[in-house]
Amino acid sequence: MYSRIRDLREDKDMSQTEFAKLLGMSQTGYSKYETGENDIPTNILIQLARIHGTSTDYLLGITDVREPYPPCR
Repeated sequence: MYSRIRDLREDKDMSQTEFAKLLGMSQTGYSKYETGENDIPTNILIQLARIHGTSTDYLLGITDVREPYPPCR
């Protein structure tokens, strides 16, 4: 999971500092998510999925399908 969020961030050519600002947190805090030192809270995981246009399942490594699921009705 952790390498996926790093790879997605790097695909956007963004630094950890830039990405941390998007999430309203410090670079150090964000870095700990990418290294697996800290677990990612659910609300941050959802934000990451939205920013990257993918599903939380993809971020968690449950699926290799990068496209998000259709919205629930």
